[in-house]
Amino acid sequence: MFSSLIAPPKTEPADLSLYWKVWKDLFDLYVDESVFNKQGMVYGSIKGLVNSLNDPYTVFMTPDETKDFDQSLNGTLQGIGAELTVKDRALTIISPLKNSPAEKAGLLPGDIVYKINGNLTSEMTLFEAISKIRGVKGTRVTLTILRKNKEKPFDLVITRDEINIDSVSFEDKKNGIFYIAINQFSDNTKTEFDRAIQKTLLREAKGVILDLRYNGGGYLDGSVDILSDFLKGKKSAVSIKRRNDKDNEILYVSGNPRVGDLPLAVLVNKGSASASEIVAGAIQDHKRGIILGEQTFGKGSVQEIDKFADGSSLRLTIAHWLTPNGKNINKVGITPDIVVAMTEKDIESKKDPQLDAAIDYLKNL
Repeated sequence: MFSSLIAPPKTEPADLSLYWKVWKDLFDLYVDESVFNKQGMVYGSIKGLVNSLNDPYTVFMTPDETKDFDQSLNGTLQGIGAELTVKDRALTIISPLKNSPAEKAGLLPGDIVYKINGNLTSEMTLFEAISKIRGVKGTRVTLTILRKNKEKPFDLVITRDEINIDSVSFEDKKNGIFYIAINQFSDNTKTEFDRAIQKTLLREAKGVILDLRYNGGGYLDGSVDILSDFLKGKKSAVSIKRRNDKDNEILYVSGNPRVGDLPLAVLVNKGSASASEIVAGAIQDHKRGIILGEQTFGKGSVQEIDKFADGSSLRLTIAHWLTPNGKNINKVGITPDIVVAMTEKDIESKKDPQLDAAIDYLKNL
């Protein structure tokens, strides 16, 4: 019924006879037949195969997980509103989304989620952990957190809510300074960013603050779209390094910026990752503006999603990216031109020294 040798295209054949022996033993001998779910076992097998790469960004997703992932990129889901990854084998917060239950509860970038409702996360896959954290609006989840400057783990009880993520938000900070926050690079980012730029152009703007804090990334193309409004000429936005050198490419901005001369301050922190770092890295390398805040997360890889007929999908790392000057920021991050810390006390008292520093910088130009 099953072949013990499978030869995927362009690879050496793999001997799967042991796999099928285990499969047969389970169906022939396992004591409780009622637990058998062939499709679930196949999905579990594929997850194990993918997880063997030890790449937290390469993930197989079941149809339900794929649907949840798509909803998160479209800006609608129910849960606590936090981006997670596995870093050094620990479930780690990349960033809480702005105005989310996670942010309001005090969750911070770099926090390690040690337990979910008392269950160790070390015994869960990334998506198992995500599924346990997500849930119906109004229900509560208890996260046990390890934080760098805290001696002991502590619990955060967070009430889940519907997360409606505005990709871009805009504020007039007066004195000709306009604030544009990009919360994630999603399907709606370009349209929402265009509206924010139009508002800026209709007024006597003297400077723009681009806030990429707590932005865990999203679509790579979105970062190039944003850079195209700030960088003059056919400047490079990012270099993509693939498995085969012949497939490497450099992505360039459009060359027609709408605010190419407007003074610019870019805010970043530990929650700025991936596409956010592409934007900050290009602005810094081309000396187009000042980068202000804290060291970024350090995600220098590119993922592609392959969707299958049954609704499942594979999120696969297909390349690394470098800044225009050739810097690899993976696991390192981007160092701001001006380092301004944000303390827990600042967050609790609703102070924002990083934003204040950006406003002062633009005022004094």
